[in-house]
Amino acid sequence: MKLIFRYMGKYKGAIFLAIFIKLIGTMSELTLPYILEYMIDTVVPSKNLGQVILWGLLMFAASVFCRQFNVMANKKAIYNAHKVSYDVRGDLFKKTANLSGDKFDEFSLPSLISRMTSDSYNVQSAVQQLQSLCVRAPMMLFGGVVMTLFMDFHLAMILIIMLPFLIGIVLIVSSKGIPMYTKVQQKLDTVVRIMRENITGIRVVKALSKTDYEKRRFSDANIEMARSDVKAGTVMAIPGPFMQMCLNIGLTLVVIYGAKRVDDGLIQPGVILAFLTYFNMITMGVMGLNRIFMSLSKASASADRIDSVLSADDEWVQEKEDYADSSDFISFDNVSFSYGKESKTKGAFAGGKREKAIDGISFSLKKGESLGIIGPTGCGKTTIINLLMRFYDVDEGVIRINGRKVSSFDKDELRQLFGVVFQNDMVFKDSLYNNIDFGRGISREEIESAVKDSLAYDYISELEKGLEYQADIKGANLSGGQKQRLLVARALAGRPQILILDDSSSALDYKTDAAMRRAIRENHKESTLILIAQRVSSVMGMDKIMVMDNGRCIGFGSHNELMESCSVYRETYEMQTT
Repeated sequence: MKLIFRYMGKYKGAIFLAIFIKLIGTMSELTLPYILEYMIDTVVPSKNLGQVILWGLLMFAASVFCRQFNVMANKKAIYNAHKVSYDVRGDLFKKTANLSGDKFDEFSLPSLISRMTSDSYNVQSAVQQLQSLCVRAPMMLFGGVVMTLFMDFHLAMILIIMLPFLIGIVLIVSSKGIPMYTKVQQKLDTVVRIMRENITGIRVVKALSKTDYEKRRFSDANIEMARSDVKAGTVMAIPGPFMQMCLNIGLTLVVIYGAKRVDDGLIQPGVILAFLTYFNMITMGVMGLNRIFMSLSKASASADRIDSVLSADDEWVQEKEDYADSSDFISFDNVSFSYGKESKTKGAFAGGKREKAIDGISFSLKKGESLGIIGPTGCGKTTIINLLMRFYDVDEGVIRINGRKVSSFDKDELRQLFGVVFQNDMVFKDSLYNNIDFGRGISREEIESAVKDSLAYDYISELEKGLEYQADIKGANLSGGQKQRLLVARALAGRPQILILDDSSSALDYKTDAAMRRAIRENHKESTLILIAQRVSSVMGMDKIMVMDNGRCIGFGSHNELMESCSVYRETYEMQTT
């Protein structure tokens, strides 16, 4: 809840105004039964028509007044709640975008999505209720009790005796509800993950006739979440019937005891009617408190989940500048790395050895040189790129760019050095031009030049709107080869010092792949190129080639050198070319 109050503090003026308006509206509503009692017991018996009309108009005015103030307060509460949730989502998005690779893996994408959506909505609902229901419900409850005390102390004591029991059970049940709702949100993470996997891989699911299997998998996760939600909702619903029963018993006692006091001439009949109205208000107040505690239990669990992301340590620690005298532009010196928080903290898997994604990698590149990295799936090729761009920090060894440790760079300073195409990179629902520019303000001439160098011009020029052609989500209206050439154009457009192409030509035919690599070599000589590929033909023209297997470098040199010294490279070449 600290997170909720922290964000509400930014709008405390507007929130206090909404609370004040709600307070005035509720107070005017509390006067209605009192006015009614006075009219029945005093004004009507006087048979003064003018007084009856006057007090009737006063009661009507009070009704309109409380209605308008309550509506106004609710509107302001909704507006303030939306502003708070807007800030929460904005900060959560910024934090998520800057999470280190380890932290992102720790939270997981589905969980971050549910925190951004479901959890932030729960916070929004709580902020709204804190401004409206949290004012109205206690005022109805305690204000009603106070008003009844002024009217008849003996009848009011019936209500006062019940209040500690009602409030006690609400507090006890609410303390049980918060951890339950935390589990509900965790189950929701699983549902989101399965849903995302199925939406992303829907073609694979259909192609392998696994629709029914995935339906069952989703259904199982959905049922688990529903069970947790029902369990939490059932526990949180316990106070409702109990409070209603107590209030009904109290109402019965008020009618019976009140009738006796009227019969004894101690109170007027209008007091009984006013008491019944106040009793109804008190009932609404108690039920409102129950709703508040249910909402705040959800919001508290959600706020804790959001705060765990917002308060996560910034793992980008910029070290002091550290230079080494070297003519190399990029260098890896005995670099090792393993994924997973658990492996790093506990340091061991089965057998007592820590599994490393890469182990003891060393190589260097001059400015403008090209490096091809080849090896089987899972051998650590992409990990090298992740470490070079500092998505993760190395466990051992040193990585330098232009003689300077990557850990001494400012984040933006480092990332601006790169133009990169990752595996399964993203095409956004936007024009092809905006997909290439990506908000960098690159000139149209540079974009058109990049389009030609990536050979994307071949198909873009044939489109009716050219670069203004609108791509669908994930480039669904583009072929695999068209998307890859578009992504290469995006990487080239910024004229990067380091160009990284991670399996970016897998959907291209050999002729187009070769032509694109030739255009890049000729027109981007100033860029140091790192190309990851599965095909020997894609890397054999690179200045240097690194052959990887099981996280280790098993061969390094030019194509001719590797044909002589690396049997794995030679066998791969022969297998792919014969």
